[in-house]
Amino acid sequence: MTTPIGIVANEPSGDLLGAALVRALSDLVPDLRCVGVAGPHMLAAGCETLLSQERLSVMGLVEVLKVLPSLLRARADLVGHFSEHPPGVFIGVDAPDFNLGLERRLRARGIPTVHLVSPTIWAWRPGRVKSIRRAVDLMLCIFPFEEEFLRRHGVDAHYIGHPLADEIPLEDQGASARAALGYAAGETVIALLPGSRTSEVGKLAEPLLETARWCLQRRPELEFVVPMVSERLRDVFEAERRRIAPSLELQLLVGQSRTAIAAADVVLTASGTATLETLLLRRPMLVAYRLNGLTYRMVMGLNLIKVPYAAMANLLAGEELAPEFIQDRCRADLMGPALLQLLDDAPRRERIGHRYAEIHRQLRRDAARRGAERIVELIRARGIGEPG
Repeated sequence: MTTPIGIVANEPSGDLLGAALVRALSDLVPDLRCVGVAGPHMLAAGCETLLSQERLSVMGLVEVLKVLPSLLRARADLVGHFSEHPPGVFIGVDAPDFNLGLERRLRARGIPTVHLVSPTIWAWRPGRVKSIRRAVDLMLCIFPFEEEFLRRHGVDAHYIGHPLADEIPLEDQGASARAALGYAAGETVIALLPGSRTSEVGKLAEPLLETARWCLQRRPELEFVVPMVSERLRDVFEAERRRIAPSLELQLLVGQSRTAIAAADVVLTASGTATLETLLLRRPMLVAYRLNGLTYRMVMGLNLIKVPYAAMANLLAGEELAPEFIQDRCRADLMGPALLQLLDDAPRRERIGHRYAEIHRQLRRDAARRGAERIVELIRARGIGEPG
């Protein structure tokens, strides 16, 4: 019997990346078997899951402390499983605070380890590169500036491009997206994306809803669409809407984030993978984010942030094309005027769209296939045999 591949993706964005990689590995390896922690996209790609992905999905220093015992138990369970049933290779998808510790333990047991998505050590906590060297045999980088940085610090790193850039077509999807959601060509549509975690939605639902209400008071013709990653998070957001803005009309979706973004004239989104997705769909955006107050003070007080922007879209562009409203600036009286200004400035939106298209082409490199090939090379180099 051939050896399975272990893979753990802790959150929805990792689920998308992991699914693309699993499909590419399946193309290269007949009868591939992948086992670990998977979300709906990885499950659809044929991956088996040992734990609920939602059990591992949490963000923020203080937020993690609240569920730390559960996370430690989950990691111990995974170490136990993979130690008893060693995979040909173990792949951790993003979530470095969880997966690097898991990878380090499995590597010490002789299991080759791969990490997909470099931790942002170039942005904050650069000392983590020492942990990466101990934990990872192969780092698959999805942004072009990461490979050289990691290799300079002794990590075997390879830039493969970004799987989302491969999945999302270069052609504009606006007309078909509007038709799918029932919007006429002349309607002005705003997409609100309050995040993919309960903690994010809990902090961002209020300022995003208040911004929508502020804008509607001045532009009653605006249409708002809100895609949520799950039924549970939709219920959380809907409860906040009833509390904060019960008369506010909007289209609330489960899934369909790309359709909602593509249908929009402007997007107001949480910082995170959604900013990259919005960039790839060429939509101008505003970026909102709030952390737990203590987490934010710790991060800023310890000077942990080493980059000028929070949003990956701005880091890739090298300028703040997407205005950022972080922590105390994440409020309706600032975001509302900025949103309407962006709506009223067609030349600015066109320039942003052209720049985003350039970045899209740079990131489009058949990333999942490149990553899968590197993983198979690693397995063969170790003489483990074909995974399956």
